[in-house]
Amino acid sequence: MALREKVLIKKAEKFELKELQKIIVNREQLQTLNSILNDAYVIRRPKPAEYEHRKQLIRVINDIAKEIYGNSANCPIVEEFGSFLMDLFTTESDLDLSINFRNSSLMFPRDQKIKTLRKFARKFYSLQNGGHVKGVQPIMSAKVPIVKIVDTATGVECDLSVENRDGISKSLIIRFITSIDQRFQKLSFLMKAWAKAYDINSSKDRTLNSLSIILLVAFHLQTRNPPILPPFSAILKDGEDPESVKKSVRSFQNYGARNRETLGELFMSFLIKLSSVEKLWPKGLCASPYLGHWTSKTWDTKIASMSVEDFTDRTQNVARAVGKSEVEEIYNCIQLTIDSLSLFMNVKIEELKLKESLFGIDRMPRLLVEPRLHVRQEKYERNQHVVTTNPILTMNNSLMDLRAAPGWSTRQPPTSHWGASVPQLQAVTTGPANRWAQQQFDHQPTKRMRVAEAEPVTQNRGPAWGGPRWSQGWGGAPTGGWGGAHGAASMSDHQRRSDEMHPAWDSWGRRLQQPPYGSSSNPYGPPFR
Repeated sequence: MALREKVLIKKAEKFELKELQKIIVNREQLQTLNSILNDAYVIRRPKPAEYEHRKQLIRVINDIAKEIYGNSANCPIVEEFGSFLMDLFTTESDLDLSINFRNSSLMFPRDQKIKTLRKFARKFYSLQNGGHVKGVQPIMSAKVPIVKIVDTATGVECDLSVENRDGISKSLIIRFITSIDQRFQKLSFLMKAWAKAYDINSSKDRTLNSLSIILLVAFHLQTRNPPILPPFSAILKDGEDPESVKKSVRSFQNYGARNRETLGELFMSFLIKLSSVEKLWPKGLCASPYLGHWTSKTWDTKIASMSVEDFTDRTQNVARAVGKSEVEEIYNCIQLTIDSLSLFMNVKIEELKLKESLFGIDRMPRLLVEPRLHVRQEKYERNQHVVTTNPILTMNNSLMDLRAAPGWSTRQPPTSHWGASVPQLQAVTTGPANRWAQQQFDHQPTKRMRVAEAEPVTQNRGPAWGGPRWSQGWGGAPTGGWGGAHGAASMSDHQRRSDEMHPAWDSWGRRLQQPPYGSSSNPYGPPFR
């Protein structure tokens, strides 16, 4: 290890310890926080019907493949990957699908992928005319071509790519690793929900994609003392094929049993870890889940705004889409969250307000013409949420030092599982209980408050040609997912939700009968509002 890398790693560890020393947690409040987080996880978990909806869609699209290619050896198989395969999806998550040919070569030409997707698109257009699907959108210019569709019966958006075996492999590996310790799945799930609530979960918008969030969570659990997860290099030592990984994972069951940190402690320490290294990313700091510790890295002779090493292809940075100005926005959200949690631990805000600040912020729309000024101030105005300087907590009753057991956590937006609307969070300016809400930002570094270059933004942050908004799913690049392996996209909310439910459809365009919503055979109600 080079001297420069050793110095950088020492700085990262020193900065993290320094930030942890500022926080002393009220144990009673911590217990409440743990309840908030576990409740958020349970509430947001998909219902059994949602699993079946997606499995049925996969079966139907496989039937379409047979209709297009015939039931022969040349007929492809449509397989899921991404959040559904990893069991980290929510109602709003896209369903990532890969069209895989049995006898395909290792290198499947781009023109063949486009040709395949066009065949499927023609069939989907005919189904769209019948009202069975909607939002059919081929995106052939992306780094990885895809076709998007939305099932009108369930509201599930499907993103089809071709020969995305890398995405499938990564999804399976992560799925297996989540079985080592349940805290990995829970923390990943909640961190994805937190990023979505703050609108920093889109590689198209140059913020964090799902894979980078999940790998950062894994890295955090690897670097706890004692560690909760082993380095991925140890898990993959016998190969990356599913059977080898599945067998290897069995030997690491209860690996983190000696670590007794709760979900709340882990979430808080995760945010503190990220906050403490903000100034080190430009110096080449890189999180390596493969090694299980910090390292130093440049990518094509460039320093990335954030660096998270791909565990199957270490030459790739899965967070490479994060932009210079967007990393400031990400850190604004991190600091807002730390501030809210600090106030909660100091009994300065109530449980409901914490829930809203972590997952239920109802942001103001972006202006259509004005350039982005003062990224931090913009986030404040959009959130209608005022926080104070990050306090050093000194509660006298039941104190617990986070240096021994660091961690904080988050809560889902206060919405029903089926997307019921929630009241907009209002800024409170009166009342002794909300005195904290009147104080000004005074913890914001000057560089976060600088005026960005005149960069016009639109309300939907959509493509320049005026088409529907789409955002990347499992990728590091704005045009690709899974570190460039897949160009997933998601339609805007008003396009992906339908107030009028349609019957389900099969691959032949025939309508399927469904029991009435709310009946005993379908107790969950409409699967999408």
